[in-house]
Amino acid sequence: MLKKRIIPKFLIRGGRLVKMRRFHDDQREAGNPVSTAKVYDSYGVDELLFVDIDATNEGRVVTGNVIERVAEEVFVPLTVGGGVTTLEQIESLLKSGADKVSINTAAIENPDFITQAASRFGDQCIVVSIDYKADEFGKKHVVGRGGTAPTHHDPVEFAQRMQDLHAGEILMSSIDRDGMMNGYDLDLIGDLSNKLSIPLIASSGAGSLADCKAALDAGASAITISSMFIFTDHSPIKVRTYLATNGVFVRNQKGSRS
Repeated sequence: MLKKRIIPKFLIRGGRLVKMRRFHDDQREAGNPVSTAKVYDSYGVDELLFVDIDATNEGRVVTGNVIERVAEEVFVPLTVGGGVTTLEQIESLLKSGADKVSINTAAIENPDFITQAASRFGDQCIVVSIDYKADEFGKKHVVGRGGTAPTHHDPVEFAQRMQDLHAGEILMSSIDRDGMMNGYDLDLIGDLSNKLSIPLIASSGAGSLADCKAALDAGASAITISSMFIFTDHSPIKVRTYLATNGVFVRNQKGSRS
């Protein structure tokens, strides 16, 4: 049985950490990405996820200098995303210190790019990030370009298609739950986990220790956490201890420098 993973999520804007609600509302400053990454590393997190939230809409790729600085200071796996549209950009990010690259809008607009990227760099390097939102009738749709471009894609069907195109992992983010700290989308996690053979990372909604366990029990291979770490006294150590005590198979707490 694979161990469940705990992944702090870093949203980068102008070189700083920020946090919003529902992708666009109530921006709050959340610190320096390098120093914060060092703290999380000392707590023994499994991975770190960095997303440049402006890169796609500004027509550029996530800048590698932040990633290089983080990679010099921590030794946990790094997943990096934001504006990735070419194989050359993936190669550059991997050389900067990323272990995996997250692809979002390009997967919608050019699905064959996922197959090309996986063929060149290996499935294990390619994470397809899928943002989705419910419409006024409650039907969920994939949304691209940082939550600004709705599509007609069903998120579960789209994730299955990305698996068929050789994505190594699927990262699912609910725009409606983002930053709200009211729990993960357990229905979607349960439905999708039964249809995927690759790891499913659940994002958006962690507000309590019980929320974290619920998402993993529903079938997620990993959870990302942002607001709960930034705005409450819950730490990765508390999450890991709670999960282990309640029967979730997680890695023993140990920082990369331990």
